[in-house]
Amino acid sequence: MARFGSSIGSSLYHNINNNPITKLSIATTKHPFFPAKRHVTMSATQPHQSLDVTGGDVDSFLPAFTTLHRPYNSYSVVGSNTHLETIFAFYFRSTPDVSLRRQCLRTKDDGSVSLDWVVGDDRNLSPNAPTLILLPGLTGGSGDSYIRHMLLRARKKGWCVVVFNSRGCGNSPVTTPQFYSASFLGDISEVVEHVSGRFPDANLYAAGWSLGANILVRYLAQEGANCRLSGAVSLCNPFNLVVADEDFRKGFNKVYDKSLSSSLRRIFKKHALLFGEMSEEYNIPAAANCRSVREFDDALTRVSFGFKSVDEYYSKSSSSDSIPNVCKPLLCIQAANDPIAPARGIPREAIKMNSNCMLIVTPEGGHLGWVAGDEAPFGCPWTDPVVMDFLEYLEKTKSNSIGEKTHTLQTTVN
Repeated sequence: MARFGSSIGSSLYHNINNNPITKLSIATTKHPFFPAKRHVTMSATQPHQSLDVTGGDVDSFLPAFTTLHRPYNSYSVVGSNTHLETIFAFYFRSTPDVSLRRQCLRTKDDGSVSLDWVVGDDRNLSPNAPTLILLPGLTGGSGDSYIRHMLLRARKKGWCVVVFNSRGCGNSPVTTPQFYSASFLGDISEVVEHVSGRFPDANLYAAGWSLGANILVRYLAQEGANCRLSGAVSLCNPFNLVVADEDFRKGFNKVYDKSLSSSLRRIFKKHALLFGEMSEEYNIPAAANCRSVREFDDALTRVSFGFKSVDEYYSKSSSSDSIPNVCKPLLCIQAANDPIAPARGIPREAIKMNSNCMLIVTPEGGHLGWVAGDEAPFGCPWTDPVVMDFLEYLEKTKSNSIGEKTHTLQTTVN
């Protein structure tokens, strides 16, 4: 349910050291989102057998990809163990240097979130450049390695990119006694509205990781056909939070739980004065001293968002139930051995039934790892080129569709 990332501390390092773990041309395709005819020519082949690729109308999306015909090969010893790969990606993956400019956005409830933009993009990019919103995982932000790599790749393609730092994350301010949660869609709704209003002539997309992916998929479902996003990507999504919670409290996963709860404690204590006069239903001491994510969610999160129990919070906040209502193109990428987003929680049947969705499951990858591909082991995750292939395809297709409609309208008027 949670994201393994910037919250790792010395306790995790201690535990690690004491555990013995070592091509297809397309001219015409029917799809509910795409026009009946389009003129996009790209090379692609059927996905390699090492990849599990499914979806309601997967053939409509396959022309997007330039790398799926290759086998998925994890990098040497690193990919031999899910925990090793997860941990290696955090400690040893490079973090690109990108100059960012922060914009603090005040929400309707007087809360605050931080939007980090690439310095100079407002002057260097066209106002109709495709725009990508990035949603990190639990406790994550714009400083995280996987966020920086995706940001840099999209930026090099001429995309405008902004990182959405949730309340308290990435040093984002907290101005009310409420953080964020898997259930709360108010902030993402306001961020999308703000970015859309700032760039009204641009097509807008989003990509989310882990908890950010869960929030993104739920937002897509909530907005349905009226969603302002032209497409989205979900990566290492826990999907079923009940299942994720069960696995999170077993075996080596307890190390991640301990690390994440430590990060949550630090964020909470930094803003503890805001919570000083909360009702008795809040267990402020338990939140301040939590030893697991579940304890924190039970003491604070589920109360803040109106759930009677932490189990009700997890059950009603799972994005697996949202897939049938997704009406915009959505690519989901998961790792079969993800220790934090279990494969058994993936809503495979719902994705197969929805013609807007596509699922790629890699045999390895860990959580936020995917140490494979041309840049392994220290460069970008295997997923980054796949994500950009998908997003660029949607952008080209949508632009061609708009051009065809404009040409048809002009012909009719003449």
